Amino acid sequence: MKIRPEQVSDYGAIAQLHTLAFGQSSEARLVEKIRHSVAYVSDLALVAEINCQIVGHILFSYGQLVGKDTVPVLVLAPLAVLPQHQRQGIGKRLVQQGLRAARARGNSLVTVLGEPAYYSQFGFEPAVRYGIESPFPVPEAAFMVKLVGQNSDLLHGKLQYAPAFDDVIQEATHAEA
Repeated sequence: MKIRPEQVSDYGAIAQLHTLAFGQSSEARLVEKIRHSVAYVSDLALVAEINCQIVGHILFSYGQLVGKDTVPVLVLAPLAVLPQHQRQGIGKRLVQQGLRAARARGNSLVTVLGEPAYYSQFGFEPAVRYGIESPFPVPEAAFMVKLVGQNSDLLHGKLQYAPAFDDVIQEATHAEA
């Protein structure tokens, strides 16, 4: 398996991958919106390939932690693996490679909204432990952070997702209502 940054020629396969992995196209549309925004971090948009076929994708983009100061942080979303390749360690390798790259870039904090049992294996912890809030109601255990830089434990505040996430946030907010 090879992990590398996504390329323009991969975009169609990545959209199809997200649609198959999630059973709908919301995440594929989110990826496209992020790519066309200032939140996009091209070297943190990674694909996993097996025999020249894209089987996994992960995207880290910029958000802001708004507190005493406003600080850029990374948001891990989405992560997808083709259904027939799931449970083979592909997602794990993508997350590990992405976190290493985030640390090497000098980023301080990565946030994720996901399954605690899965993301805790990478060192993600409930964000509430660090005084970091989700911008919308979610289970405390599902909104997590990973400290990847120096002094990242000093950061506090509320996450502000990039505008590309607005539709996803609106759907999540309406689902809670």
